[in-house]
Formats: sequence, C-alpha cells, structure tokens
Amino acid sequence: MDFKTYQERAAKTDRNPATDATDQKAMMIPLLGLAGEAGELLSEYKKYLRDGDVHRLFQERFAEELGDMLWYLANVASKFGLNLADVAEGNLAKCEGRFGEQTNEAAFDGGFPDGERLPRLFQVDFNTVHDKDDKPRMMAFYKGEPFGDPLTDNAYERDGYRFHDVFHLAFAAVLGWSPITRTLLKRKRKSKPEVDEVEDGGRAKAIEEGISALIFAFGKDYAFLDGKASVSSELLRTVRSMASHLEVARCSTGDWENAILQGFAVWREIKKRGGGTIVADLEKRTLTIKEG
Repeated sequence: MDFKTYQERAAKTDRNPATDATDQKAMMIPLLGLAGEAGELLSEYKKYLRDGDVHRLFQERFAEELGDMLWYLANVASKFGLNLADVAEGNLAKCEGRFGEQTNEAAFDGGFPDGERLPRLFQVDFNTVHDKDDKPRMMAFYKGEPFGDPLTDNAYERDGYRFHDVFHLAFAAVLGWSPITRTLLKRKRKSKPEVDEVEDGGRAKAIEEGISALIFAFGKDYAFLDGKASVSSELLRTVRSMASHLEVARCSTGDWENAILQGFAVWREIKKRGGGTIVADLEKRTLTIKEG
C-alpha cells in the first residue's frame, strides 16, 4: 500500500475531523495520540526486555502499536494539510543527503584555466610566533609565501581561533569550495566576471567567514567535537541556508558534516602542536596533517 492511499483511508476513520485550522480539539487529539502511542510502543518493548521470549505476543503487539502510530501520523499530516507521501519522500532525501552516498563535486572549477583552478593537492604550513607581549600569532605559508595575514585569537581568552584557516582548507578539500582559499592562492575565476563577482567575491568570502565563526562557536560548546562523529542537524541546516545561493549549495548535508568533522580533527591537533603542515587533497576529499 502506498502512503497516499493509506492517508485517504485513515482519514475516513477519523472520529474528530477538523472543521478548520482553529479547531484545537481536532488538531490536538492526533498530536497527543502520537505521543501516547510512542509510550505504548516503549511499554511493549519494556515487557520484552523484562520477560524475554515468554512475551510470545511481542511482535504482534509491537506491530499493532506501530500501526497506531502510523494512523496518528497520517492524521496529523491530514489535519495540517500535508501529503504523507511527500513527507516521506522529503525525509528520505534528507536522510540520504546526510547519511547516504555523498556527492563527488571535487571542485567547482573543472572547466576553468589551470591558473584559476584550486590545486588538487597542496600543503600549507602553520607556525606560531609570539610578540613582545608573549601573545601567540599564527602565521601560515604556501610554498614559502605568506598564506594570509598573521592572526591572533582576537578574544580575551586564548581559544585557538587563530588557527581557524584550517576550516577554510577543510571546505576547499572536502567541498571543493572556499572563496577565501581561492583568493589566498590567487586562483579567482576572473575569466568569467560574473562567477568571479558572485562565487569568488566579497559577499561569498564574508559568508564563508561567517560559517567558520559559526561552527567554531558551536564547537566550543562541544569540546571542539573531540570524540564526536556527528554535528547537529540545526547547525548543518543553518550553514546550508547561509550558502544557499552559491555553487556550494550542490553539496549535501553529509558533505558539510564531513568537512566540519575533518576540520575540527586537524584544528585540534594543530592547536595542540602549535603548528604543522596541513595537506589538502581535493581528489580524496581529505584534510590531514603531514607527519615527520
């Protein structure tokens, strides 16, 4: 049975149909029923954990509770004017974008001249120096030349934000996107003025810096993701929304999560060491620290 048919047939058994959106009783009953059936489902599983195989009707009862949940779910969708089939399709797209096979963009500059393409494999050296007040500054170099300006944490506490260029490199390596890295490497796509203005211009760079600051603030609340294998859906949703008009919008939620996790893994190590050589591999979509 398809969802559309189920939703239509379930609606015919609704004993509290809504007359309009202000009918609070009709709207609340399926919402409360959904919560209640979730409790019944857990209760059946509790009995199974307690009694084991003695609970011979476990699968039958469990299936019944799942069915009741499905009815209330369909009813909630109907009351709020949603098509359950569309909801299911959207959920699958969301899950596949986060946990399924990821996109393989590699980079967004495949058809551009070599001098306007991000290097598919490159290294950036990070070093820490101290000024006369013993304040640490990060200095980065690409092929012996400065990679951006010397950076401090720009904060009252030394939280390591001076190494945040790691995240720009993670975006470049994993997403194939980083207007800031492209600018620092002098790889802007000037052969197409509109692309140079929109994708590689000031607004895009400001958005990337904003995303970097956002994920760093998120990381501070979660031990900089040490030991974590995922980030919050809310953060990923916000990040994708910020860049929704740019080419990187083609990258999935899972791509962004991968970039953030790899970025923090390298950032934590670079902060601990006070420096190191970072290797960005756009073909393998990895960001690593060179050993030795």
